[in-house]
Amino acid sequence: MITHIQGKLIEKNPTDVVIDCNGVGYMLNISLHTFSQIPDQEHLKLYTHLQVKEDSHTLFGFSSLAEREIFRLLISVSGVGASTARTMLSSLTPKQVREGIAVGDVALIQSIKGIGAKTAQRVILDLKDKILKVYDIDELSTPKNNTNKDEALSALDVLGFNKKQSERVVDKIISNQPDATVEVIIKQALKNL
Repeated sequence: MITHIQGKLIEKNPTDVVIDCNGVGYMLNISLHTFSQIPDQEHLKLYTHLQVKEDSHTLFGFSSLAEREIFRLLISVSGVGASTARTMLSSLTPKQVREGIAVGDVALIQSIKGIGAKTAQRVILDLKDKILKVYDIDELSTPKNNTNKDEALSALDVLGFNKKQSERVVDKIISNQPDATVEVIIKQALKNL
């Protein structure tokens, strides 16, 4: 298994890079997140994952070990291939993917191009326990705010307020008062809308 490649950056594209390592050019498929993290300097080190299929050997490159770990967790889910996992890490940061799975945010995972409701639910179902265990995330603190936010947004939606505008206002209230109850969120949102 190739764990990392270190060498001279020859070519850099949003979807792949070529690294010259002692005269051999390695093409690594990367996510947009890794692309944004790669400095425009000659010397580069990327952590890798080698995918072996009967018709190809494909290298994937990652700017951090954390991103590679999330990628490996994602491809362990039935129905999620390497290209889907790479799309997920291009649409969201590894931290957003990790937290979205940890709190069971189906809408966030489903917002990624090519991910349907069933796949999003399967990803969360398969990986939630692993992510909570590996990253030691406090499960109780986040979902409470998430359900309060969802309840407040649905109440504002019923009252006829614009969804995007409501979301912006509610997010601002929750960031200022993380422990706000649904009633407090709705009252303050009504004042600001």
